Amino acid sequence: MADRDITISCRHLWKVFGKRVDRLAARLSPETTSAELRELGLIAAVRDVSLDIAKGEMLVVMGLSGSGKSTLVRCLARLVDSTSGAILVEGRDIGAMTEPELIELRRRKMGMVFQSFGLLPHRTALDNVAFPLEMRGQDRASRIARATEMLSLVGLEGRESYFPRELSGGQQQRVGIARSLAVEPDIWFLDEPFSALDPLIRREMQDEFLRLKAMMAKTIVFITHDFDEALRLADRIAIMKDGMIEQCDTPERIVMAPATDYVAKFTSAVDRARVVHAAAFASPVDGRAADGPPVPGNATLHEIARQLVADTRPLIPVAASDGRLLGLLDRTRALDLLLGPETVLAPPAARTTA
Repeated sequence: MADRDITISCRHLWKVFGKRVDRLAARLSPETTSAELRELGLIAAVRDVSLDIAKGEMLVVMGLSGSGKSTLVRCLARLVDSTSGAILVEGRDIGAMTEPELIELRRRKMGMVFQSFGLLPHRTALDNVAFPLEMRGQDRASRIARATEMLSLVGLEGRESYFPRELSGGQQQRVGIARSLAVEPDIWFLDEPFSALDPLIRREMQDEFLRLKAMMAKTIVFITHDFDEALRLADRIAIMKDGMIEQCDTPERIVMAPATDYVAKFTSAVDRARVVHAAAFASPVDGRAADGPPVPGNATLHEIARQLVADTRPLIPVAASDGRLLGLLDRTRALDLLLGPETVLAPPAARTTA
């Protein structure tokens, strides 16, 4: 990944809570243990994280409660100051920014949605969504038009004049999402933004984020507890435990090649056929025959299941959207992933008569 393609980069990032942490910062290293920190009355919420996030990438961060995922995102946005390590946003060290520089970066470049909503109680839903545009100095007519459009997008048309206290928790969360969308940021930080939404609205908002990401090459850091949501949205998934990243990889590699026992356990219930795409499951042609119609490389094995069952070819060509041959799919291996390995059942025992 070329440097110019990296939007966010952090190196050896630590966030430690407790008294006199500043005295410890220079001594933190990968070898520093939780036991050593506890003896000093300290807790490491983020431990030695190094990570690059590419322009236009959606990185989904997952982990159990207390794993450090929300603290990591707050460090990346410098909503909290890290204890040690460096964070670069588009090549600029945000730890060295002055307060005005940081405010300007957030105002022009970043959008944020957190579980607490952060709505202004004395402003209507419309004015809450328009507020960041007001802070930019945008004229009232254009910011009201944009805010109205965003409220309609999240299903709150007709509630523009409602105050936060007059909205349900899910509706308040939608106002927060609309406010984040209104500023059209280059970078979005989202901490479980859809958790309070009804399933239908949640699916629609996922679709909208995927559409905007594809159109505008936005960089998104997205926290969720929902693994199905992560698999649908993510370019890569980072799984955290005790403040550390256990594995950061594509959804397919996370479920097919877990790096640790913890990741394997975390993903054990995932239906792999709904995650793995034909292209990732194919092997190189290497001179073998590639006869007959191909299957699309961007389809999951679940999506082509009927075709795999009906097709008798042992090796099935896999092609890109432009027709390029990507490899050959071993039908038996694919069916094993879909249905489980073939088993031979013993015939029922013959009944005997007295």
